[in-house]
Amino acid sequence: MEPDPTPDKTPDPTRARRSPFRRLRALDPNVRSLGLVSFVADLSSEIVYPIFPLFVTIVLGAPVAVLGLIEGLAEATASLTRFPFGRWSDRAGRRRAFVLAGYGSSAFGKLILALAVVWPIAMVGRFVDRVGKGMRTAPRDALLAAGVRDEDRGIAFGLHRSMDTMGAVLGPLAALLMIHFGVSYRWIFAIAFVPGVLSMVVIWRWVRERAPAAPAHARFRLRLPASPAFRWMLAGTLLFAAGNSTNTFILLKAKAAGLSVTGVILVYVLYNLTYAAGSLPLGGLSDRIGQFPVVIGGFVVFALVYAGFAAANGVALVAVLFAIYGLYIAATEGTTKALISRTAPDNERASAMGFFDTTTGLAGFAASAIGGGLWSAVGPWATFAYGAVCAALAAAILLAGTFRPSVASEFRSTRSPEVRP
Repeated sequence: MEPDPTPDKTPDPTRARRSPFRRLRALDPNVRSLGLVSFVADLSSEIVYPIFPLFVTIVLGAPVAVLGLIEGLAEATASLTRFPFGRWSDRAGRRRAFVLAGYGSSAFGKLILALAVVWPIAMVGRFVDRVGKGMRTAPRDALLAAGVRDEDRGIAFGLHRSMDTMGAVLGPLAALLMIHFGVSYRWIFAIAFVPGVLSMVVIWRWVRERAPAAPAHARFRLRLPASPAFRWMLAGTLLFAAGNSTNTFILLKAKAAGLSVTGVILVYVLYNLTYAAGSLPLGGLSDRIGQFPVVIGGFVVFALVYAGFAAANGVALVAVLFAIYGLYIAATEGTTKALISRTAPDNERASAMGFFDTTTGLAGFAASAIGGGLWSAVGPWATFAYGAVCAALAAAILLAGTFRPSVASEFRSTRSPEVRP
């Protein structure tokens, strides 16, 4: 398929006066198409996510230590592969092929799980799934950004995250419904393969290539973008990620507070609902006031929620904390991508996004190890207190960055252009 001509991205000062609905309608069609891709792919993944631990430990009879090994390998794989595939995409000057192959690999991983009869095969399935995530993420984000004006990056990524997360809302509910009707775990995995294949169909039919004007240099060079805003955002996010342990801990906290297994899944759905509802408006807000203030606010919300989890005992408070928790990721996930897409050159954008995701993902892997150690050695409250402190310090770092002249000038340039009457 021939690439579509790149849309005109000349800054349009009248866009700042347009309603959010009109701004959404004017976005590059790839934004909506990639949002639909992520919706059906996340629906597939989140059907699997809540029941995979039960399948490994009950059906396949593996000990919990093996489950930890599988998940550790899976998440490390997803983190470590993002930068190499992002770099490869920049060098090739192509995005769409990596996105298609990545989503295809993740779909195939679900099929392997359905056929697994021993835990090593299940581990292969998770590995193939996570390689697909690492392969697609940076090229997909670069492809999404390529046809969008700078002043619309926040709302574009916000829309994408909102559509993606709606899949995470419906996936666990679909899994609960199938379990209620007695569908076996293997058949649930096989059914999850279907939306994975649909994501590939959407890419093939509606997603168009937006190749950079020139491929990146062929010689490998590990370097950060020159943007001071990128470097301050990376520094703050690395510290934040070092305390942002796996969501398994907050799910365990919910179970310890007295929720049933169904209740735990439902509060997880509540978290994703808040995430989906907040992503679009907070992404649009970041276009108006800049990405730094929105991300700082997200880090502050995380710190307060984790402090709440450290002290919470009752079911009602835990449910409220889960709902608020979704606002943190709605404020940070798409917004950081919008900032990075603005600060990296077009032909190095996937490399920059992949590097950011890989480094922060590895920090998150370390956070889970530290959080688990604190949970066992000190108590659950220590895991959440540690995360709250890291988030508060990360917010302070970003706040300090906004006072640096080199960052302040670039920070102002990430806002929508002012419109004078």
